[in-house]
Amino acid sequence: ALMRPIRAVAAGNIGTTRDMVGSGILTRAGRQSPLRKGTGLDEGDLVTTGAKTLAHLVLMTETNINMGPQSSILLDRYVADMGGTITVGGALVFDRDDALGPLDLTVQTEFGQIGVRGTRFFLGPSKGVPAVFVSRGRVTVSNAGVTRTLRAGDGVDLAVGQPPSAVAQWKPPRIEAAFALVGLRP
Repeated sequence: ALMRPIRAVAAGNIGTTRDMVGSGILTRAGRQSPLRKGTGLDEGDLVTTGAKTLAHLVLMTETNINMGPQSSILLDRYVADMGGTITVGGALVFDRDDALGPLDLTVQTEFGQIGVRGTRFFLGPSKGVPAVFVSRGRVTVSNAGVTRTLRAGDGVDLAVGQPPSAVAQWKPPRIEAAFALVGLRP
């Protein structure tokens, strides 16, 4: 029988950098280090990608986050696969299989909050403005006292201090351009 080494996981470890093209920075407890494929992620970490970087993060083996260039994610609070809060800047695709059950996760951006329920969605620039698009599942987007619910195929545009735009069905060219920002196809 083949013996595989047991990998020690530090207390607080909530994920890993599964893949990466380009350069990035991991900031942990005020100290910066290069982000590399295989870098472990802990609660409280800030991950930042460079100008020509794509990064694929996996949280607790079930939640995939694909980051585009010049993006950041702060893993504020993330408990197992139950959820928590992350703060995001730039472009990303969040992907979690609906069959895994509900995830109580809040994504905080400068444009408002996104409530996540087992889903795949894009957050980032689209047609020159910040936007959210749901590929699968459901999210709620809230800002300026207004909450919009998005389902598969729906998107909204965002602006600081303004309510999310009316929910609209996105057309394939816009969807493809959004996902291409993080190196994915819809």
